[in-house]
Parts: sequence; C-alpha cells; structure tokens
Amino acid sequence: MKTQVKALVVGGGAVGTSIAYHLAKAGWDDVMLLERDELTSGSTWHAAGLLPLFNMSYATTHIHKYSVDFYKQLEEETGLNAGFAVVGNLRMAQTQERMDEYMLYASTAETCDVSYEWLTPDQIKERWPLINTEDLKGAIYHTEDGYINPADVTQAMAKGARQRGVMIERKWQADAFHWNGEAWEVTCSKMLEKGGNLVPSDEQVVITAEHVVTASGNHAQRTAKMLGIKFPAIPVEHQFIVMDQDPSLVEFRKNGGVEHPVVRDADAQSYVREERGGWILGVYEKGAPAVFEHGVPDSFRADLFPLDLERIEEQYMAMIHRVPSCEESGLKDDFNGPICYTPDGNPLVGPAPGLRNMWLAEGFSFGITAAGGTGYYLAQMMVDGEAEIDMASLDPKRYSQNWMTTEFAARKNEECYNHVYVLHHPDEEREACRPLRTAPAYDRQKARGAQFGWVNGWERPNYYGPLDAPDSFDHDSRSFRRGAWWQYAVEEAKAIREGVGLIDATAFTKHVVKGPGATAFLDWFTCNKLPRVGRINLTYALTSHGTTRTEYTIVRQAENEYYCVSAGAWTEYDADFLRKAAEDKLDEFGYIEIQDVTTQWGVFAIAGPKSRDVLNAVIKDADPTTALSNKRFPWLSARQIELGMCPVNAIRVAYTGELGWELHHPMEMQNYLFDLLEEAGKPHGMKLVGARAQNWLRQEKSYRAFGTELGRDATPLEADLPRFVDLEKDFHGKAKLVETGVRVKCCTVLIDGPDDADPWGREALYTEDGTRVGRLTSGGYSVHFGKSIGMCYVPSELAVEGTKLRVKIQDKLWDAVVTCDSPYDPKNEVIRKDG
Repeated sequence: MKTQVKALVVGGGAVGTSIAYHLAKAGWDDVMLLERDELTSGSTWHAAGLLPLFNMSYATTHIHKYSVDFYKQLEEETGLNAGFAVVGNLRMAQTQERMDEYMLYASTAETCDVSYEWLTPDQIKERWPLINTEDLKGAIYHTEDGYINPADVTQAMAKGARQRGVMIERKWQADAFHWNGEAWEVTCSKMLEKGGNLVPSDEQVVITAEHVVTASGNHAQRTAKMLGIKFPAIPVEHQFIVMDQDPSLVEFRKNGGVEHPVVRDADAQSYVREERGGWILGVYEKGAPAVFEHGVPDSFRADLFPLDLERIEEQYMAMIHRVPSCEESGLKDDFNGPICYTPDGNPLVGPAPGLRNMWLAEGFSFGITAAGGTGYYLAQMMVDGEAEIDMASLDPKRYSQNWMTTEFAARKNEECYNHVYVLHHPDEEREACRPLRTAPAYDRQKARGAQFGWVNGWERPNYYGPLDAPDSFDHDSRSFRRGAWWQYAVEEAKAIREGVGLIDATAFTKHVVKGPGATAFLDWFTCNKLPRVGRINLTYALTSHGTTRTEYTIVRQAENEYYCVSAGAWTEYDADFLRKAAEDKLDEFGYIEIQDVTTQWGVFAIAGPKSRDVLNAVIKDADPTTALSNKRFPWLSARQIELGMCPVNAIRVAYTGELGWELHHPMEMQNYLFDLLEEAGKPHGMKLVGARAQNWLRQEKSYRAFGTELGRDATPLEADLPRFVDLEKDFHGKAKLVETGVRVKCCTVLIDGPDDADPWGREALYTEDGTRVGRLTSGGYSVHFGKSIGMCYVPSELAVEGTKLRVKIQDKLWDAVVTCDSPYDPKNEVIRKDG
C-alpha cells in the first residue's frame, strides 16, 4: 500500500469514485481512494438511482447535466454497462401554480442547454394510458435523463479510475488527520469483519497526501469531528417500496408500449418508475427523522431501518390514484435507508473552512445525479484553482462555524427532506429553526409588520406587511408571479425615491484589517486603489483566475486600519479567504490583524431625498445644519458622528442610489437608535423598507450584487466595472484578468413584461431573431420606470444601449431593451445632493 500520494479521496461511494476518476483524468497521476468497507456500501447501494435534471440552481443544473452526459459514455470507456435507462422524466402538475414553477425552471434550464417538452394531460394519456390524468394541468418532460443502477455506475467509474492509475484500497478507514504544515498525514486502520460488524484492527498506516478529499456520506459527522470543524451534513430516513408485477403494465409493454419515464407527481410528494413489470414508489413525506446526528454506530453497515408504512400511507394512496392498475400489486420489497442532507439541499463542495488543501464533498441528497458533475468541477477547482462555473452556492462555508450546531442541522435537514416536492417559490422562506440570529430591533420590526428573510442565520426584513396580518401572511402571499407582498414593496421603493426610508442592513459582513502590513496587503489583495483616510472605496478581491471572489466596501479608518464591509450571506466564506491570503503573504507584508466584527456592529441604511432632514434633527454637532453637508461630509466619505446618545460610524453611500448614509452603530445601542430615528422620521413620513424594495432600487442604478452579477465565473471587467480596477498596480489575479479579456458583458435591461409578473433573475435572453444569447442574473420591478427591470450577461456587442432583446417569462418571450448604465440618475446628481 502506497503511503505518499498527491491526493487521497476518503469514501468509496458514487461521489468519491467520481472525484478520484476526474482527478486522474485532469492529470494527477498519484491519486488514492480509501473505502472503509466495500465500494457502494454506504447510501449508494440503496439509492433509487434517479437522474433528475430539474433544478432551480444554475450551478447544480450544470452538475446534474454533466453527470447525465458523462454516464452515457462510461461503457464505451470502461466496458461496463452502468445500467442507464434513458426513459426520460415526466414531472406532472396538478395546479397552475405548479405549472408556473415549471415555467420558471424551464427558462433556467435553457440557460444550461437542458432540453424539455411541454405535455398536456391528453398527450400524457396518449403516450402512457396507465396514468390517470383527469386532475392534471400538464407536465414538463425531459427526454435525456431517467434512472441508472447506482452500484453499476460506481463500479464503472472505479474501473475508469483504475485505468487512469488511481489506487483503490478497500477495508481501510481514515482515523485521524494531521496537517504538518506542508501535507496531510492521515492515520488509517485496516478494517476486519467481526460478528457481522466492521472493526479497526491493530494494523495501521500513515498516508501522507498533499490534498485530501472527504466524501464520507453518512459518516460526515465523524469526519467533521476528526477535522475539528462543523458541517451540517446529517442523514434523514428515505423510504421507497418495490411492488410486484402489475398485469396491466406487463400487458402494455408486451403490446409494444415503451417504458414509462420516471413519473414525478410533485403535488403528491412522490416519484414512480417501472421495475421488472412492477413499480417503485419513492416518497418525500413529512415526519421523516434525521438519524446519526452524532455519528454512525459501528454496527451499522449496509443496513436499513424498518419501513414505516403509516408515514407514507397518503403517498401510497396517491400512487394508486395516479396509476390505478397498481392497486392489486403486492409489496415485493421495501427500503428505508439514510440519505445525507444539508439545510438547503445543496451539497457541501469545496475547500474546508480554516484548513489547507482539505476538500469536502459531503451532504449529497441526490448523490447519484450529482456524482459525475461534482467530480468534474471539484477536480477543476483542485487542479486549476477554479471551476468553469461559479461553485460558491455549494461552498461549505455558507454555514458558519460560529453559529451552526448539530440541532440546527438535524432539524433543517428534516425540513429540507419534506420540502423536496413543496412548491419552491423564488421568494421561498422556510420556517424551521427560526428565529435564530436576531438583531436587537427584531421585535420592534416584527411589531411593525416585518416579514423576515433568512440570511446566514440572521433574520432580515424582506418587506413590511399589514400590521394586523397573522404570522403566516408571508407564506400565504408567495407566488411565482406578483405575490400579495408586491404592493408593499412598491410603496417602500417609492418612499425612498420620493421621501425617506430606513433599511436594516445589520447582516452585512464586517471585518477590521489592521497592522503594519495591512495597507500593502490590501493593496495587493484588491483590484482598486485604496481610499485615503476618512474615505471609502468599492473594490474586489479576485480569484487566481481573475474572476470576482468577493466585493468589499473599504473604509480607511487610519493609515494602517481598514473597515471592510461585504455581503451578509458570505461571512465565513469571506473570512476564510481573507485570513488564508494574509497568512500566505505574512513574510512579504508583515503582521496583519484580522477581526470579524460582524456581530459587534449593527447597520441602518437611511436613504431618500429627505434622509438628511431626518438626521439633522438628531445629530449632535456644533453646527448641526452643516454637519451633513457636502463640504463637511462629502459623498464616499466616512465620519464618526453622534446621533442622540449613540456613537455612529457613518458612511455616505447608499445601495439604493439616493441621498443616504449607512449608520454603523454599536449593536447594544440598536434599539435606542431605532427609536430615535423612527421618531425623527415621523414628520417626514419615513417608511421602514425591506430587502426586496432595496433589490429593485439597486437595479435601477445598475449596482451589481455579489452572488448574482458578481461571482467566480466573470471578471470585474466583464461585469463592466473598469472604474473599480486599477491596472496601473499589481494585484492578485491581475495577469489572468488581463489574459481573459471580456468574453461577455453585464448590462441592465428594461422589460415590457406581463402585467402580473416580473423576472426573478434566472431567465433566458434571446435576440429578436430567436437566438439565445444570455441569461438574467437579477430581476424585479422598477418603480421609476413603471416596468420590469433586470440585469444580465450577454455578448459584448449586444451590451449596447438600445439593443433589443427578448426575455422568457412564463414560457413567453417579452420585449426588452438594453438601457444605459445606472438608468436612474446616470450622472449621480441625486446621490450627491447638497444640503
């Protein structure tokens, strides 16, 4: 057994074998895979093997599509048939709202080259007469996917990996990980059979690996403890049953009927597929419990739990309704096994928080579908430094080490499981484990009608609904069109454009970077000029490929002290990158101190033509009438001021594009400041404003947002932000930024869309002649222009004011036109207003 390798993959399921295969294919010739038992002995062996392309996530759709395409060519390469039945995937809808969901998904699918067809109930019945269609509205049908044998595809990838030089060692368990400063030393024990259990023997080896990948499936919590970190990958019970032969199905096939596609009855929380003349029924029911919260018992191997038929009785009866001929079929077999989940259903793929060269591939609830693509894109990240798509939405650091717990993960994973077939509105907010992280003003905001969203655990107002609304108002008002919340957001956006509004931005990520090396480090770390003391600047930290890794607003508080503000959803993601970069440059730049002060400072953003009037009423200054004037407090500057008894680090900037300030204040004084501002705002009609209105307003100013317009698949130059890139200096990622050039360009479009809907920011874009040319990254409604608005990436030659495009909304193409950058107040006269 080799004891020194380039990369060690821990876990021999479908995901682990795919990663080993793709690392070898990408050129690493010293790769080893360890499996504590036999290949496929974890969740892989009892997976149903479905390959659904349906997904609302851009990155995950790419991953699934790669898997489907990859599995089709495995037999040619390895000689092993992976058992891929390309029967298609029929996803049915019982309601118009479900069809609305499919229409939004379909537009997203087009941007990833995933094909589909629309079928009416009559067309479904004509092709598959055993299906009861009387209560259906229609269906979306994918012809390219179907189902596969999980064990066979895993063995095929394993053979392909061996053919490329990968060493696969079975019955070896990783027991400890130690980073020696240059590589990982992994202590491994030989596993022995004893009384039906697997137990570690006294035989041990230490494998030294430059890189380690963990793909430990249900054993994720054991892996996390060995690494000294936390990640929310905890299994949930998943049940499916195999039925005896259905005589009607046997007769249908005997008479030339083609095999049924995988039939997904989303409104009945179930899927059905053929199995040797009978049917398999799989369900995603309520009440399925999380298991192995603290680790898998040594006695649990390729085992199952007892079937709980009462828990799935409703779904079983729904299947009989959907396929009446199955009613007389008996139960042939049943499966109730652990499937790992995460709170949002996306796996954890990427660098482990705080660790060097440790890569996670954990929490795969759809592991067979995702295995091929995960191996492909993770190998790109490891070998090339970045993947060709933005993988941030799968990054393990989206769940912070500071607040994520076992209880949180278990309860959210149970919720995620029973939400698999729940309608996934774009404005979806899930209720489990909330509220968890609340700023002091939470109760005051809730009392004023706040309907909250979830951002990195924080409760943040999305909008303010009716004061007499029950807590369920937000849930009841969601829609794929303009929900009941829409008019409230319109009024909030108008308040900022016409008067004054107050936004809670406490969730912002905040870091202090200081020390003798801080200035030299940040100058190299970011692509824009650093601001002078007392001033601010917008800048970007880039990846090694020159794409956008993080967006920062940097306030220079002293010669070598900086206050860095970034997106609230990405606190640990930003902190990890910042700290590792500083450590790498310690010898070059000297001592740098980095403090995460996110929970120390609350933030209120006040904006609108009357915002100065509100602040003038409470500011304590020798001359309060001029304290906030352009002369004493110019645009893009920062000052320490006093509002009543509250010390405030005020920044003159506004994400809404109006006259305004961000008021960074001590968290413990937030309620005092809220009350003070609310009282001062009454004479001016100040309105509390949520994140949805703010999102619309920033699009009117063409302000790019990290996670939508800004990400690891486009450079700041492609985001059309050359004014924030100083090519006269050296900075991380500069060479690749210049080499990449401008492949596509970001621009803003105004849309003559439907009367009852706006884009959400995932729709396909076309030219007038029907050529698909890009996709929206953001969408919403413009109160200034009275029509839909969006931001997008298109070829550079189309990103020109006046270019006519078309955007697909609700399966129809609507006229759109490229507008100028910052179509509202393009000269920034409003935001610079003096007083």
